[in-house]
Formats: sequence, structure tokens, C-alpha cells
Amino acid sequence: MTDGPEKNRVTTLLSTDEPGPFRIISALADKPILLVCDHASCRFPRSLGDMGLDPFARRCHLAIDIGAGPLTEALAESLGVTAVVHNYSRLIVDCNRQLMDPGAFLEYGDGILVPGNRNLHQADKDLRASALYWPYHCAIDEQVQRLRGLGPAPAFISIHSFTPVLNGESRAWQIGVLWDKDESLRQIFLEGFRAAGYYVGDNEPYSGKAPQDFTIDHHAEEIGLPHVGIEIRQDLIDDEAGVAEIAGVMHKIIASIPERLGMKNNRITA
Repeated sequence: MTDGPEKNRVTTLLSTDEPGPFRIISALADKPILLVCDHASCRFPRSLGDMGLDPFARRCHLAIDIGAGPLTEALAESLGVTAVVHNYSRLIVDCNRQLMDPGAFLEYGDGILVPGNRNLHQADKDLRASALYWPYHCAIDEQVQRLRGLGPAPAFISIHSFTPVLNGESRAWQIGVLWDKDESLRQIFLEGFRAAGYYVGDNEPYSGKAPQDFTIDHHAEEIGLPHVGIEIRQDLIDDEAGVAEIAGVMHKIIASIPERLGMKNNRITA
């Protein structure tokens, strides 16, 4: 009989009655925009229980990008564009990290210990990756290829949110525009947010040049898609009214992209 961690090892992550790893909004939309949201949910697979976390920790910013999921959904619906949204918590596996990055299976952050990620065997990591990580990224790949086959290469927009206070330090930025290889979308979003009166960080509070942005690096930079990461401070989108306000601003910015990038015959109603 096996004792210790081996005894309780999970061999099947998701039950057949649980949601799949991702959902696609407007899967047949033909406009040259693709939205993605890596950290949209705080859902844990039942097989992992609470991972040793209390209810607050399971819903805090370490587990989910608060407001990012509803914002992405609102934009996909109002613009009539495709979005790929992850269905499980980033604490199970962070889909915006390379799998060898320690942050992909976070053990500790912002004063919170994650017992369910301590001393994970490689088999545990592989199971989470095969069940949640790679299906999500394959879904994004499929949508990128579908949209490329319909016309101009799509603009790739990754939506996140950030906590107003991290490790005891307040962050003054309201919105961050993250970029690395592509400056075209950077300029469009910086201009749009600043015109709307927001205090906007240019590669702040995170940098798009850092390695912790696997989704954009893997799906957009490698094939030369126009791309940008958008970070919204969580207190601006932690309720329906806040989501609606930011969505209204972002709708106008995103609707202008096809014309500003010369994507002919692909206008989006503003």
C-alpha cells in the first residue's frame, strides 16, 4: 500500500460533468480581432478540492484576474468578435506562463501559501497541462488560423487585470498597455485610454518584454500578428457598472483597429 502524497494522487483531473478547459464566444465571427483571457475563472476541478486554501484565497487576485472574464465577454458580444476564455483558475496551471516557469504552478504569492501546489510531482504537472493548458492554447491556435484564412491577419488582444495593491505597495496606474514586438496596437490603445481620461502605464505595471507573457509570445509574436496585452486595475471592473464603463471605452478603441491598420472591408461598428 502506498503512503504519503502517492496515496492521494489525482489521475483524472476533470469529471465528464464539469466544464471543459475553455469556452469560445462568437466562434464563427469573421472580423479580424481575436480576444483571449487566460485568467477569467476561479473554478477549481473537483478532484483537487480546495487545494488547502480558504474561500478568500480561492477568489483573490492570485486565483483569478478579477473582472477580466466579464470584460472580455462583454467586448466579444458588443463587437461581434471571437474570444477564447479559460474556464479554470490560474492556480491550477497558469496558461500565461511557460510550463517550466515556477509561476505556472504557483506555490506562494502576495503573502498566500498554496498548499496544493507544494511538492508537485511531474506527473501532476503533466496531467494539469494536458487537461487544461494545451487544450486552451490549441483552441487559440485554431481560431488564429481560422481568422487568418478569412482575410487580414487578426489583431490579437490579451485581456488581464491587476490588483491595486501588491506586496503592500499601491499602484497608481488605472490601465496598463503591454507590448514588445508590435507598437501599432500600443499606440492605438495608449491614445484611446488617455483620451478617455485614464492614467495609463506604457509597459506598466508589467512589461510585455518580460518572459511571463507566454500567450502573446506563443500565438502572436512568433507569426507576426499585431498584438497587445491590456491590464485593467481590478477596482475599476469588480462590478457590472465598472465592466460596462471600461467595455464602452475599449469597444471604441478596438472598433477603430481595422481602419487604422488598413484592414480593408473589415469595419467594425463603433
